[in-house]
Amino acid sequence: MIEEILADIGDSRRYTLHSHTEFCDGRATMEAFARKAVEEGFTHYGFTPHSPIAITSPCNMLRDNVSRYDAEYRRISDTYGDRVKFYRSMEIDYLGQEWGPAHEYFASLNLDYAIGSVHFIPCQSGEYIDIDGRYENFVKKMERYFHDDIRYVVETFYAKSIAMVEAGGFEIIGHLDKVGNNASCYQPGIESEPWYQALLDDLIRRVIDAGLVVEINTKAWHQQNRMFPHTGKWKMLVDAGVKLVVNSDAHVPALINAGRDEAYSMLDAIGQPLQPVEEAMPMPPMY
Repeated sequence: MIEEILADIGDSRRYTLHSHTEFCDGRATMEAFARKAVEEGFTHYGFTPHSPIAITSPCNMLRDNVSRYDAEYRRISDTYGDRVKFYRSMEIDYLGQEWGPAHEYFASLNLDYAIGSVHFIPCQSGEYIDIDGRYENFVKKMERYFHDDIRYVVETFYAKSIAMVEAGGFEIIGHLDKVGNNASCYQPGIESEPWYQALLDDLIRRVIDAGLVVEINTKAWHQQNRMFPHTGKWKMLVDAGVKLVVNSDAHVPALINAGRDEAYSMLDAIGQPLQPVEEAMPMPPMY
């Protein structure tokens, strides 16, 4: 299905395949996002609520609400589908072999496509902890759950990401180096360290081998001057022939195109002599 979607999008740059609404931690209704997509002249738009998961999370959709999400998707498509092609998807959290994109539950939903992402990792005691989101919360979790061991957090994030890729069940990998955002605030310069680079490069090689689509996630561009994956890795992906999609990961309608034009400008420049990208000083995430 993802091949058909990419073929349908074609040369259009007015799209996003990653967004969050009232069904998870988004801050507006699907209706509000749909209207904004029409207003912005988008050609294709994907709804991707954070999937139901096997643990309690205030950011994830409840399984009991999936049927209501489906019904609202159909209503949106009937109302606005003559102007924008909408897709019914989810951003599916990987929680190990017990739960993730490859779980039979998600196959039963017949989604248009699936984004696979890692937001939760097990702490040293085995409890899964959300390491995404605001930096001030991340710092508290580092002390409370992870014994302030940032290398453990980073290594576990990449190990779980690789396990998710190996398990399969999804077409697009979401913000594949997102841990670097909070990690670089916690320990500036960590993303330049050889061991960190080796972990990220290993994940990228496995993504390439798996034939996954990689999203260029622009959510943090205007606030923190960074994208996921790091711009320094884009040429590696382009040279390998990886299919890329530029997603805003918007949680509010006003940001459905935020950072996407800048991302395309940088992608257009790949293949020509580039000035080194100066890594910005890390700033705490603001969501």
